Amino acid sequence: MVTAMTTTVNHSTDTPELVPARMLNEFAYCPRLCYMEWVQGEFAHSADTLDGRFQHRRVDQPAGDLPERTANGKMPESDGEDAQTEKIHARSVMLSDENLGAIARIDLIEVEGGRATPVDYKRGTIPNVPGGAYEPERVQLCVQGLLLRANGFQCDEGIIYFVGSKRRVLVVFDDMLVNQTLDMLNAAREMSVGGTIPPPLEDSPKCPRCSLVGICLPDEVTFLKGSRYVVRPDDVRRMMPARDDALPMYVVTQGGVVGKSGDNLTVSVKRKTIAKSRLLDVSSVSIFGNAQVTAQATRELLERGIPICHFTYGGWLKGVTWGMAHKNVELRMRQFRAAADTLTSLSIAKDIVIAKLRNSRVMLRRNHPDAPAAALNEIRRLTAMVESADSLQTLLGIEGAAARVYFTNFGAMIKSEHSAFNFRTRNRRPPKDPVNAVLSFLYSMLIRQAMVSAMMVGFDPYMGFYHQPKYGRPALALDLAEEFRPLIADSATLTLFNNSELKEKDFIHRSGAVSLTQDGRKAVIRAFERRMDTLITHPLFRYSISYRRVMEVQARLLGRYLLGELKKYPAFTTR
Repeated sequence: MVTAMTTTVNHSTDTPELVPARMLNEFAYCPRLCYMEWVQGEFAHSADTLDGRFQHRRVDQPAGDLPERTANGKMPESDGEDAQTEKIHARSVMLSDENLGAIARIDLIEVEGGRATPVDYKRGTIPNVPGGAYEPERVQLCVQGLLLRANGFQCDEGIIYFVGSKRRVLVVFDDMLVNQTLDMLNAAREMSVGGTIPPPLEDSPKCPRCSLVGICLPDEVTFLKGSRYVVRPDDVRRMMPARDDALPMYVVTQGGVVGKSGDNLTVSVKRKTIAKSRLLDVSSVSIFGNAQVTAQATRELLERGIPICHFTYGGWLKGVTWGMAHKNVELRMRQFRAAADTLTSLSIAKDIVIAKLRNSRVMLRRNHPDAPAAALNEIRRLTAMVESADSLQTLLGIEGAAARVYFTNFGAMIKSEHSAFNFRTRNRRPPKDPVNAVLSFLYSMLIRQAMVSAMMVGFDPYMGFYHQPKYGRPALALDLAEEFRPLIADSATLTLFNNSELKEKDFIHRSGAVSLTQDGRKAVIRAFERRMDTLITHPLFRYSISYRRVMEVQARLLGRYLLGELKKYPAFTTR
C-alpha cells in the first residue's frame, strides 16, 4: 500500500478547491478544455487517451512506500545511515497541500536520501522543442515537485518519461518555471469559480486531436458568434466523425434476455444465444415488452454510461435506466433558471416551432406529387406569425393550425394503392390505422433518441421550454424532437409505405385500434435507423454529418446558448 504524508484539508466553504495537476496541464493547453473537464465534468475518450491509459497501466498500480518525514522535513534518525542513501521507488502516489492549493497523483517518485524526483509518464515521443517538453507537461511536473517540497522532501527537478521514445527528459524547477506554475494555479482556480466558460481556441491545430472536440464544438461556436477567424460556413472544420461508431441495440423478441459475456452483450431466448454485439459497438439498449436485462449486464452498461430504454410492447417509452447523473450541474442550473423565465422559454420555443414548420413545408414540397400552393402558403403565413406570439398558448395554437394543414395533405405523399394504408387525419392513443400506428411508433423512437442526447449533454430531460413540465413527461426531449419529426419520423414513414416495406400482415387490428406485429416493429426500427444514419450536409456548417449526430449537436448548441455563449438557439432546418 502506498502511503504519503499529506497536509490535512479542511472542507469548509472558505477553503479553495484543490487544483489537480492534470487539470493544470489542461489549463496550459486550453483553458476551455480545463473548464469543461474540471468544472462541468465532461469527458470523452479518444484513441490518444485510450492509448495513454494503456501506457500508464504499470505506473497506475500503487507500489512502494514513501519514507516518512519529520516536522523539519528530515527522515527519522531511526532509519539509520543506510536508509539515507537507499534509493526508493513509489508508484501512483497521491499528494496534496492546502497552502499550495493543489493535488496530484504522481506516476513514480524516486527517493534517495531526502531528495525526491517525480517521474511523469507520457505516451508520445519527445517533441522537437527547446527543453524537450511542452509547457503543459512542464507545469504539471512542476506542481508535483512543489507538492513534494510541501510534504517535506527536497525537490529541485523532475523527469518526463516519453514511452514512445523510451527516453527521459530532465526538467529543472527553476524560479521562472515555479513562478509560472504558481501563476497558472491561481488563474485556474479563479476560472473554476468564475462561472464563465472560456471561449474556444480559434483556428487552432490543437482542436482536431482533442478528445472533447465533439462536445466543445470550437469552430461551430466560433462561427455562430461571428468571429473574424471563422466567417464562412466553409471555414468550419468537421473535427468529429460524421457517424457514430456505436449504435443502438433493440430487443423486441418477447422473452429475450440481455446478458454479458466478456466484452460482449448477448441476447438469448430460452438460454439459446440469438444475437451478440461488442459493448464498444453499443450506444444504447432498447427493451420492448417482456424482455429483460441481467444484473451483470445492467451493471456493466451503467459503468460504461450506456442507457437502457424501456418500452411497452406497443412502443411507448416508459423510462430510462442510466448510471450516475451527468456531472454538469452548471448546465442544469442554467436550464432550470431559463425554464422558469417566461421570456427565455418563449424565445426557445419560437425557434423550435419555426424550424418544425419550415421542415414540414419542405416535406410537402419534396414528397407531394402536386404540392398544393394553398397549403404551402398557409404554412408560410403561420410560420411568420410565430415571431409575434406573446405566449406559449398562442404558439401551441399556431403550431396546431399548421399541423392540421400538413396532415391534411400527408396522405397524398403516400403512394401505396393499398386501401388499408389510406391516411385521412392524425390520430393516436390508440392509433386507428396503420399509418398512424407507424407514425406513433417512430415518434416514440425519436423521443427516445432525443432523451438520450439530452442526458448525454447533461440536461434534465424532464424540464422543457416549449413543452411544459408534467409528471412523467420528458418535456425537453419532446422539445428537441420537434424540429426533427418531419425530417426523420415522417420521412421514414413515407419510405416504409412507398417502398412496400410494410404489408397488411405487419399490423394487428383490435377493437378499433391498430398496432404493429413483432415483424412490423423490426421493419420500422430498421427504417428509423437507416434514416438516423443518413449523411446530410449540415445547412449551417456545410460539412457531412448523420442525423443521429445532428441531434446531439443540437442538444449541445442549446447548452451553449443557455450557458451564454450564443445569443440565440440555432434550431435545425434542412434548408
